[in-house]
Amino acid sequence: MGKEHTEEYSIIGKPIPRVEARLKVTGQAKYAADIEVANMLWGYVKRSPHAHARILNIDTSKAEKLPGVKAIITGKDFNGFTWGWSQPTRDEEPLATKKVRYLYEGVAAVAAIDEDIAQEACDLIEVEYEPLPGVFTPFEAMKEGAPLVHENRPGNITVEYHWNFGDVEKAFAESYLVREDTFQTPRMAKGYIEPPATVAYWPESDRLVFQGAKGSPYFPYRILSRCFKLPLSNVRIITPFIGCDFGGTKNDMTNGDFSTVMLAKKAGRPVKIVASQFDTLTTDLRRHPMWITMKVGVAKDGKITAIHNKIVSDGGAYTRMSPLTHFLTGICMGMPYHLPNFKHDVTCYFTNNPSSAAMRGHGIYHTTFARECLLDMIADELGIDRVEIRHRNIIKNPEPGTIYETINNVHIATAGTEECLTKVAEAVKWEEGKKKERIKGNKAYGMGFATGTYLSGTQLSAHNACAAIVRVCEDGSVNYLTGATDVGMGSDTVGCAIVAEVLGIDLKDVDIKRVDTAFTPADPGSYGSRVTVLAGEAAINAAEDAKKQLREFAAKKLGAMEEEIVFKNKQVFVQSNHARSVPWERLVRMACYDAPGRVIIGRGHSKRATDLHTLADFSTGKGDIGTNYSFTAQAAEVEVDLETGVVRCTDNSVIAHDCGFPLNTQAVETQVIGGSYHQGVSAALYEEFKMDKGLTLNANFVDYKRPRAYEAPMTEVLHVITNDPFGPFGAKEASEGSTCSAPPAIINAIHDATGVWIKDLPAQPEKVYWALKEKREKEQKKEKKK
Repeated sequence: MGKEHTEEYSIIGKPIPRVEARLKVTGQAKYAADIEVANMLWGYVKRSPHAHARILNIDTSKAEKLPGVKAIITGKDFNGFTWGWSQPTRDEEPLATKKVRYLYEGVAAVAAIDEDIAQEACDLIEVEYEPLPGVFTPFEAMKEGAPLVHENRPGNITVEYHWNFGDVEKAFAESYLVREDTFQTPRMAKGYIEPPATVAYWPESDRLVFQGAKGSPYFPYRILSRCFKLPLSNVRIITPFIGCDFGGTKNDMTNGDFSTVMLAKKAGRPVKIVASQFDTLTTDLRRHPMWITMKVGVAKDGKITAIHNKIVSDGGAYTRMSPLTHFLTGICMGMPYHLPNFKHDVTCYFTNNPSSAAMRGHGIYHTTFARECLLDMIADELGIDRVEIRHRNIIKNPEPGTIYETINNVHIATAGTEECLTKVAEAVKWEEGKKKERIKGNKAYGMGFATGTYLSGTQLSAHNACAAIVRVCEDGSVNYLTGATDVGMGSDTVGCAIVAEVLGIDLKDVDIKRVDTAFTPADPGSYGSRVTVLAGEAAINAAEDAKKQLREFAAKKLGAMEEEIVFKNKQVFVQSNHARSVPWERLVRMACYDAPGRVIIGRGHSKRATDLHTLADFSTGKGDIGTNYSFTAQAAEVEVDLETGVVRCTDNSVIAHDCGFPLNTQAVETQVIGGSYHQGVSAALYEEFKMDKGLTLNANFVDYKRPRAYEAPMTEVLHVITNDPFGPFGAKEASEGSTCSAPPAIINAIHDATGVWIKDLPAQPEKVYWALKEKREKEQKKEKKK
């Protein structure tokens, strides 16, 4: 799609300044918490002090008498409405009515003239509970006779998949070496500084306006339509600037979202609810904690013969996105390595913890960690170099026009992993480095490698609609309308750059409008690395449609065939004779004034998500979940303090990333580093919610450890260009692949430095310290025996 990559682009393929940068740095960008509406009330949610309890009675009478209180609601106001990821999983109420299933679940809400009065009124609401025994790990939840989180879900099973491709048992029996181990990934926060906030009002009794930090505004658009029995045309979702997302609460709905709308309806005035950071860290959706038992068989030369995954997961109190998360743990296992036999058994359980949901690197992150660590273990046992064993298994980049198909029918047009791995090994001088002394005083140094993959342009059947509108104004400026939301990753800039590139104009000539469901076309939202690939395709098609209309007019004025007309650098000219030309602004003005009422509006939508191969089947584990797939290789060096167990990433860190073609090189590099550091290094060394029977013990950024900016390694990013045929201008995703490759690269580096394995993330100092102590004690015992 788009031009041939041998051509010189005017805008894309280079560093592009962010279109919203000036607004953000000057403080003009308005986030959800900044929104003020005339006559606005403040809302506050009453939350349960129990992780599992029946609600016997809610008495709001005292709160109603408090001066300044304008509305009070409970779950009964929603008339039994439930919602969830799909029709079969609608198991959550806007506010709990009969039972609470996690600590601080919302049970009532108040709207008052200020936030203090709203909070005081919530304190006056009296709720009578019958505490119930709870389950707080999946291993408790799976026991026979365990308390049920949902009475209609026997065994507390949220979702399970069992897939079998090839003959795994036969492959294991014939393997030279079979290695099995268990790895654990922790419960993690999204880590955004901007907590969720919402403002809602009803300009008319049957018309709703909702403004909130939502990366997928068309989710609340549909959900609120059903909840309040409104036609979609009467639901208006306006998206302000968003201070990042990473999946979860800013993508999905919360107690506060529903409460804001219902309170506004009941009070007849706008209502605003802003979550505190404590609310965010105790009730927001988290990354699923998983226990991954992976069994890998290999031939004598290290080539993988089979993999069998057995995964247990904590889904928390409600289903949310768990069906998709656990599908993703297995669907992409057939890459980046050739996998001839594969078995996948994964079960997620309900617990009385806050719900788990999507997070950057969604699903694929967990199994990548286990696989990449096991591959290093196998390489050591076979005496094969850790880079070499990966090279022996890597899927080669398919020849142009051909497709590689995995054992479970995932289709790959381009795969740059081999080149990525070669580049990172060369960049860190691995052949020289592996001969270096590992110990210097009380510090040990090690280098770790890992590869990663991630899907681009998620395909989710009913949520594939994706369109764009390009309106060319009479002065040559352009309005670009999209329903795709920029949650900080720079997709607005890329979309504008695509439109400008197609039309042959400057970036500053294109103005993008904030997502507003009253005007912008439908779009699934920002998840699954889908925006650049699918919304980008829609932008190309809309711009091409507008250009086609202008090309017809230009051909007549310049006396040439339509196919000879070229748009470039704000000039429109005949390909064979550049002198026969007209400036962009003049052409547009003439075209708009040529006939009364003529307006240049281009429309386009994405077709790739529905046209490409076969959509993934959740029950069988077959088919494509992505439009195309990115590939990453990473080399990470660590310094381990042998006395304290403190691990530090050095600046000798390199990531090579195949994003097809980098439309904005600067954005790709910052996204890849952000994915690697913010959720990769952070997951490997720092982040983990500490829980005690549903209570989050470290619900602040002092105790919930996160790396600081000065601890970030100066990571080099190398571009591997594969020009994927299924992406706009050859593009694929950037960042989620590096989120997946970073944790195993660091854990492998710790092992390279010290000889110890940390298989339960994160590798915090105390874990490394005790592992080192245990290793020394074993070595001392061996010496004594001698």
